[in-house]
Amino acid sequence: MKSHRIEDLKVWSKSMALVKEVYLVTAELPNEERFGLLSQIRRCAVSIPSNIAEGAGRNNKNEFYQFLGIAFGSTYELQTQLQLLIDLNFISETKIIPLKELLTEIQKMIYSLKASLKL
Repeated sequence: MKSHRIEDLKVWSKSMALVKEVYLVTAELPNEERFGLLSQIRRCAVSIPSNIAEGAGRNNKNEFYQFLGIAFGSTYELQTQLQLLIDLNFISETKIIPLKELLTEIQKMIYSLKASLKL
């Protein structure tokens, strides 16, 4: 298997857009959350396209599959953290809903890409 060009992977592009949106929304968090939830959410969001990219750069589809699995897990971690922002009244639900919708789309894309590698 040859490595993939990450720029050609729609799931990578969408996850990069998600990271940007996460950074913009979490900029509203209180300063006391800088090293708590803020840091965790941002690292988690960055983990998604990073693992897709690392897997795409591998020369083995099994490794790509494994890194997609890690990215997939990070999407669920981020989904949980975004819900915490709502539950803790840090950010309004109306600002989080578009992020959760994009996240759901990315989850479906990763799932489909993983399924295509299993063939």
